[in-house]
Amino acid sequence: MAAAKVKLPGGAGGPLKVVGGAVIALVALVGGLVAYATFTTRIGPDEFAVRQVFLGPGSGIQQELFGPGLHFVMPGYERMHAFPRGMQVLEFNDYEMSADTSAHKAPSIRIQTSEGYQVTVDVSIVYRIIDPYKIITSVGPGSLYETALMLPRSDKVLRQKLGELNAEEFYLGHLRRQKGEEARELLSLEVGEAGIQIWNVMVRHYSYDDRYQEAIEQRKIQDQTVFKNRAEAVVANREAEKNRVLAEGAASIEVEKERGRSEVQKIRADADLYYRQKVAEGDLLVALAEAEGTRLESDALQVAGAGNMVGLKMAEVVGNAQVIVIPTDGAGGVNPLDLDSMIAGW
Repeated sequence: MAAAKVKLPGGAGGPLKVVGGAVIALVALVGGLVAYATFTTRIGPDEFAVRQVFLGPGSGIQQELFGPGLHFVMPGYERMHAFPRGMQVLEFNDYEMSADTSAHKAPSIRIQTSEGYQVTVDVSIVYRIIDPYKIITSVGPGSLYETALMLPRSDKVLRQKLGELNAEEFYLGHLRRQKGEEARELLSLEVGEAGIQIWNVMVRHYSYDDRYQEAIEQRKIQDQTVFKNRAEAVVANREAEKNRVLAEGAASIEVEKERGRSEVQKIRADADLYYRQKVAEGDLLVALAEAEGTRLESDALQVAGAGNMVGLKMAEVVGNAQVIVIPTDGAGGVNPLDLDSMIAGW
């Protein structure tokens, strides 16, 4: 009996061919993903990296720096060590949450001042990595630069520089900033050879223990009271000096006024004297003129013909008398103005 033949759709092996292609594509995709994950390393945009070779004559940390992007690595032969290239913050404070959540945290520093008192200080240190090769060769990979380098060196330097202040000098902002700058310079020397650059050291907050806080506040109150009393004494002295100057000024004004009044009286007296002198001089001149006139009249009466003038004066006296007409020439004529003839006829 002959066997029956079954004909599959799509030609010989059609569905198997499709399934096989899908499997191959899936295997290739999985293989690609595995190769991508195994043979590549991605460096972030804010990172840079150094390569470590494990095998061969050139093994060890390589000085070449690798920037952001996708880089090929051979598993078991080499490895990329990435480090942040941006600004980082190391904060010494006891707050539960820092303002910058990416900052590395450490407890506040207890500083023993030059007087032996305890001051708790919050400090922020801003820094960045400038050479990953120096970091990994001097400290190690990963975050060892934070825990094994920055943290212990910063703690030592801050205790050294801030401990040079006495308790009261912590109140003076310019001294705190000065010691912060000195700490930055010293810390830069401490970690600079390891490839770290220190940008700033900021003393943010400080507090004394309760016992000393109360004592220093009382001392400050006493100092302020002394300063207040001194200021009030200075104000009183200046007020007295002002009053003295005002009194001297008022007295000077009165003296000048009195001097002015005296000058006015003197000028008026001089003017009155001058006026009287001029009036007297005028009266004298008038009297002299009148006397001179009288003398001249007397002299005039002593000369010839003066009788005529007298007659005229007499005529003026009798000007309102009755007029009698008499002959003035001839044998019986009479000249009433010829007094000499009339006197001689008597």
